[in-house]
Amino acid sequence: MSVRLASPLWGFLKKRLLQVLPVVFGIALLNFLILQVAPGDVVDVMAGEAGAATPEYMAQLRASFGLDQPLYLQLGHYLWNIVTLDLGFSFRQNMPVFDLVIDRLPATLLLMVAAIAIALVLGVALGVLSALKVHTWVDNLSSLFVLAAYAMPTFWLGLMAIVLFSARLGWLPSGGMVDISANHTGFAWVVDVARHAVLPATTLATFYLAVYAKLVRTSMLELYGADFIRTARAKGAGETRITLVHTLRNALLPLVTMLGFQIASLLSGAVLVESVFSWPGLGRLAFEAILARDFNLLLGILLLSSILVTLINILVDVLYAWLDPRVQLASSGAHA
Repeated sequence: MSVRLASPLWGFLKKRLLQVLPVVFGIALLNFLILQVAPGDVVDVMAGEAGAATPEYMAQLRASFGLDQPLYLQLGHYLWNIVTLDLGFSFRQNMPVFDLVIDRLPATLLLMVAAIAIALVLGVALGVLSALKVHTWVDNLSSLFVLAAYAMPTFWLGLMAIVLFSARLGWLPSGGMVDISANHTGFAWVVDVARHAVLPATTLATFYLAVYAKLVRTSMLELYGADFIRTARAKGAGETRITLVHTLRNALLPLVTMLGFQIASLLSGAVLVESVFSWPGLGRLAFEAILARDFNLLLGILLLSSILVTLINILVDVLYAWLDPRVQLASSGAHA
């Protein structure tokens, strides 16, 4: 029985993983062409910081970086590097791009996971509470919070959080990932990282928290009038079981779909949040690469971020199939 159930899911996974290859290739090609349109390069930035540079010296630098080659040769070299799993070298950071990205990736993943956890837990709880207390002061207060969360820009919210909770109250650190001077180890280090992650993760999660709360509330109110809910009530099911087992599980389906679409925007939001809180992740590294015109590094960040988003979307599809068995049945029926 388990083999029969796993076979359609494995076929679905193989199909989606094969779709990743042309998607990643298209994204890599598009990223390269877009960055070629951007004015300036790393040589211009280095010359500006030096104060002066002769045209001969700048031409020599471009030749050493391969920037004097025709566009089609640069593109061919870049695509071949991708095939050989070589993301190139960051002349600005004087390190291989892959090493830089892998070094910063855990910090961004930690921030994203924490933000998603906060948004899901509080968003679902707020949505369920609003649906149960619809048209009461609880629902009105929740709607007011959702509206405010929609309206507040992420960078402004982060700055206000620093002013209130760090500068004014002194409860939480204002930036960074750890207190370097404290030299924490073990559990003390974990606690220190958690304290530093509270403000940036909550700031990043606020907008999505409001989205999920609104989505869960709307879905649950629609499901309360469905036939299977009336049938459950007629069979004597309690309201707690109806809410948690029948209504909430089905209300989570559109939320899971929304979560898959918003992974990319979470990465985009991390750029602002990491810059505001000096969080040492991919977002801040991408911002530094843009300022330095370090296109090799920026291309590597964009490529690996695209792969990460694509793989997470596949996992979200699997989670959706687990929540709704009809997806697996439809897949196996189409395969047959």
